[in-house]
Amino acid sequence: MEGGRSGRRSKSSAGMANMSESTFRKVNTKELPELSWSSPKGKFAGAGIEISEALGRQPQSTDLMQRHPFDVEILRLTPGQTPYPFHSHSAQWEFYHVISGKGIVRHDGGTTAIEQGDAFIFLPGQAHQLINDGSEDLLVYVVADNPIGESSYFPDSQKWTVRSPEVKRIRSQPLDYFDGEE
Repeated sequence: MEGGRSGRRSKSSAGMANMSESTFRKVNTKELPELSWSSPKGKFAGAGIEISEALGRQPQSTDLMQRHPFDVEILRLTPGQTPYPFHSHSAQWEFYHVISGKGIVRHDGGTTAIEQGDAFIFLPGQAHQLINDGSEDLLVYVVADNPIGESSYFPDSQKWTVRSPEVKRIRSQPLDYFDGEE
């Protein structure tokens, strides 16, 4: 109910409405470019549409009005693709919703088949990885909260990504992202 029971807006809610109306942004995901990536040896690859960035998200900013409280992507994996190494996050939550296709998700307890309509979430500390083991593209909505100061751990290669203040991959020395993965 807008404005509460009396139908009037408080000064603060009116200010928020004006801010929202003046900064309203809309994109059509069919018109956004798809960005693709691949690791140096090709073991990890994928493509995605960065919806939040198209809506103005500035990932490196510490200002939440520029950074946004969450990041939304449409991830596309062709048959056989795995987009990233098995990893966990120190503080980040990730929500996934399968739009189309089939695959598997690797997690701390093993692997689980996924298909169109499946939704799942990874809490901080839960290692995860997507794999398209199907015969068609796997399309997945991914929503992550991307907290400031987030770190990641890679169980297979026993390294960390540390973002404080700059991004470093470390064991006892700085490492490349794919070090020990391929």
